[in-house]
Amino acid sequence: MQNEPTSLRVKDPGIRILFSDESRLQSWLDVEAALAQAQASLGIIPNDAAKEITSKAKLRFLNMGAIQRGLKHTGHQLVPLIWELDRICDGEAGGYVHWGATTQNITQTGRILILKRVHNIILGQLADLLDITADLAELTKEYFLPGRTHGQHAVPITFGFKVAVWIDEISNHVMRFSECEKRLFLVMLGGATGTAASLGDTGLSTQDEMAELLGMHSMKIPARTMSDHLAEYVSLLGMLSATAGKIGRELYTLMKQEFGELEEPVPEGTVGSSTMPQKRNPKLAQDIIAGAAIVRSLVPLAFEAMLTEHEADRTTSIMMNRAIEEACITTGDILQRLVSLFSGIKVFPDRMRRNLELSDGLIMAESVMLDLGKLIGRQKAHDIVYDCAQTAFLKGKPFRNVLSANNEVSSHLTPDDIDRLLNPSNHIGVCIQLAETHAANARTVSSRLRGRLI
Repeated sequence: MQNEPTSLRVKDPGIRILFSDESRLQSWLDVEAALAQAQASLGIIPNDAAKEITSKAKLRFLNMGAIQRGLKHTGHQLVPLIWELDRICDGEAGGYVHWGATTQNITQTGRILILKRVHNIILGQLADLLDITADLAELTKEYFLPGRTHGQHAVPITFGFKVAVWIDEISNHVMRFSECEKRLFLVMLGGATGTAASLGDTGLSTQDEMAELLGMHSMKIPARTMSDHLAEYVSLLGMLSATAGKIGRELYTLMKQEFGELEEPVPEGTVGSSTMPQKRNPKLAQDIIAGAAIVRSLVPLAFEAMLTEHEADRTTSIMMNRAIEEACITTGDILQRLVSLFSGIKVFPDRMRRNLELSDGLIMAESVMLDLGKLIGRQKAHDIVYDCAQTAFLKGKPFRNVLSANNEVSSHLTPDDIDRLLNPSNHIGVCIQLAETHAANARTVSSRLRGRLI
């Protein structure tokens, strides 16, 4: 999914382009400009030099051909860019470009600058997802269907309750993403080994100034071996993708003809198979499930990238960059597909109700047991209802008839009692309440997210 263009039927969230060569080079120029401005404010380089560097640190002013030739000649990702920025700066300004910094200071900070923009897109997608699922939870709060545990009917629930569970988990991810920002968006300016020896006493002050200019935070120790904050972000993307994969798998299952409880949007003209004209395949759900697995597989790579040797190691930088880029792009694709899926989802309450009645009342066994237990004790009631339930299942008899024929049951419960206890609407607990509560919570979280988006 990472290298494939987003489906024409699904809007591109805009993350892929942030990892383009042009975006990457511009992020480095942005960091070089912030470095010059910070150093000028501390009297390290002349103000005029910083102004000139900042004004020229735009990719459109640079000769890309010269940069490409320099890259081919040196094999170094940043030096040709520095040469070109130096060349186009007037006067002596070019001589102050990249003063006291090392390559990773610029490239890693630039990468995190891009990550900040990616983060903003992901939060916007989560806001959209929360708004859509809030509406769905309210719409379906009284759509009865069988709750399933271990793949078997358990007790009745409503579809709105199921959506409320998803909302709560998504909201938890929003909280995690918000909490990580102070640890993630860090500027690094420690020079060759992280000691800031090239800048002396002004090193950490320069880093602090850069962080202020870039709207980020300053590393407490600008060590080139520290990447736990990046690994944390990939981990959070992995957790979010796991939730998305779980939702996708549930939707995929409930779309099967054997369930028939919902269907993802299938636009007119969509072809499911080259040989089976009837196919209405769950393409969005399948993309979500596959993408989620890809993102989760990148978490171990990010952890491996934390094992940096000595004071710097390009090997682990390559690994971390790969994990971040693929995880971000794929997560963006996943979320966009979830938004598209939920925006056009079809829910079939009549089929849900028919599925609820497949066991001919057996799904209400707990309800009968609890009411009977009030009269004869919980364990005794469990044993009696268990025998009735197994008899009904094995002999294919209606549960109501077996209960009515049992002397222990009929001596304590009237036919009207049994009818009441076998009515699913009387045993859904707080499903409706939770659907309403979490729909409201989803809108609150979404509103807060939108209020802080840049």
